Amino acid sequence: MAFTEIKHPLIVDKLTRMRRKDTSSKDFRENLNEIGGLMVYEVFRDLPLTPGEIETPVTKTTGYTVDQSVVLVPIIRAGLGMTAGIQQLIPTAKVAHIGLYRDEETLEPVQYFAKPTADIASSYVLVVDPMLATGGSASKAIDIAKEWGAKTIKFICLVAAPEGVARLQKDHPDIDIYAASLDEKLNDDGYIVPGLGDAGDRIFGTK
Repeated sequence: MAFTEIKHPLIVDKLTRMRRKDTSSKDFRENLNEIGGLMVYEVFRDLPLTPGEIETPVTKTTGYTVDQSVVLVPIIRAGLGMTAGIQQLIPTAKVAHIGLYRDEETLEPVQYFAKPTADIASSYVLVVDPMLATGGSASKAIDIAKEWGAKTIKFICLVAAPEGVARLQKDHPDIDIYAASLDEKLNDDGYIVPGLGDAGDRIFGTK
């Protein structure tokens, strides 16, 4: 499994805007969507192309198109905040959904909703969540995607903690991880430091 930190200047700038505690939900959502779109270029670098003959205004030539189906799997609810930006670049991408909550006693993720697409087994699958903290939710979501039959899976997040990366590498050594930033650590409350707070609350304006 490879871990890739995408440190493009435009991504770094937008992430800095998101980290500021006084950033509005509107600006937070807009920058999150834009970062999701920018990250797609790196995440899908190995997306296969199908050759075919086309005719330009000058001559015939060989062109290449993306025929591979793509399925986004946001972890509800914060993961929904990254799907629109990705779909702007890949408008044909379908969206499956996985809803998880953390059990207050065991602290382990519990599934409360899951809806796959019909073609997920033959698709490039991108599991999406802005935060990779402990790694429990991400690992569980990938478990579910594999149960659906998904074979080519990648995980994309905005901010990752080393603890979450280690957990995902241990549980799913076959999955590539992409993040806009590898942050310092988790604090005692399980928040990423320096992080950007609760992504779901900041996306939807809730507390």
